[in-house]
Amino acid sequence: MTEEETRRAVGDMVYLVSCAVNDEKPESGKTAGMDLSPICAAAQRHQLTSAVGMALEAAGIQDSRIAQETAKAQRKNALLDADRAALIERLESAGIWYMPLKGAVMQALYPRYGMRQMADNDILIDAARAQDVKSIMEKLGFTTERAGKGVHDVYHKPPVSNFEIHNALFSPVQEKELHAYYRDVKSRLVKDPDNRFGWHFTPEDFYLYLLAHARKHFAGGGTGLRTFLDIYVYLKKNGASLNTAYISAEAEKLKLSDFERRSRSLATHLFGQQALTPEDQEMLAYVVQSGTYGTISHRVNNQVAKLGGGVKGKIRFFLRRAFPPMETIRIWYPLIYKHRLLLPLLPFVRLGKALTVSRRKVVSELRALLRKPTQTDPILFSDGNSHRDA
Repeated sequence: MTEEETRRAVGDMVYLVSCAVNDEKPESGKTAGMDLSPICAAAQRHQLTSAVGMALEAAGIQDSRIAQETAKAQRKNALLDADRAALIERLESAGIWYMPLKGAVMQALYPRYGMRQMADNDILIDAARAQDVKSIMEKLGFTTERAGKGVHDVYHKPPVSNFEIHNALFSPVQEKELHAYYRDVKSRLVKDPDNRFGWHFTPEDFYLYLLAHARKHFAGGGTGLRTFLDIYVYLKKNGASLNTAYISAEAEKLKLSDFERRSRSLATHLFGQQALTPEDQEMLAYVVQSGTYGTISHRVNNQVAKLGGGVKGKIRFFLRRAFPPMETIRIWYPLIYKHRLLLPLLPFVRLGKALTVSRRKVVSELRALLRKPTQTDPILFSDGNSHRDA
């Protein structure tokens, strides 16, 4: 597709999504000339197919591909809900405290069930009981894909049920400041009234976490339009009752003030069908390029910029990838960390991984590293402010 065709498809998709979340019927004059194929492709890239499908249904427009994708997304949500309920029942029986995160909470705030698509279930649990939870997950039929490394364990059960069981909200390596703020996260939580071991954030703290999680991805490889739709839906539902003074003070501690302002502006203007500011338009260009899970190119460019930019930043990025800090080695290479005499072997271990299991990712990183960013590629430091690589 040309740049103009892509822009039109994204604009049409945003209009349909806006109609869905605002419970409005799309205008026939606006839907008459829509090309649904690129709209569907854009919706899939940003995990907004269900919202698009529901808007088209309200307009009386039939499209088999979008209808099938919408039904598939709704079935997945139902499966994830059922598996989450089964896990929570076991956690309650075992006396393990827990808190569902992100999509598991957000989906209930959308106008219709299944409108907010979910990729997986994220649940925070008592870190001291991680091994017990691993046993529970395996008894529930899940395969352990990763455990004991990083801030979450990963589980999968065919056909599409994925879980990330968090022992912490943010990494002490990649997100040190966020990790420090949320280190004693349970002290910020409120007990669920209808169970024994479930907890939740206050509305203000949930909004702050939503932003902190979004900023982490935004300043890494990027994040897609669904993130800003979540912000819009959350503010539409809770905005009038939120303690803005508390949010402002805590956002300052988290260094989220600028990101919160810009994200709120883009979300409310875009999905409220209002005119975008120049700052909104710059942010939107980056978000549209990123898709739901970001891009390697954005991640490399952002890291290079954070490390000083230009050739110097690229060299520093390469050295950090080749020779990671000790805290990273402790988490991902515990045997080498324990036996320091093996440290000289680490570059060869990483090279072997780069040539086998991570080959495609490494090739993409090298391409991004060698490519010179253009004026259409926003580069962002982790504080959410735009910078250009000179």
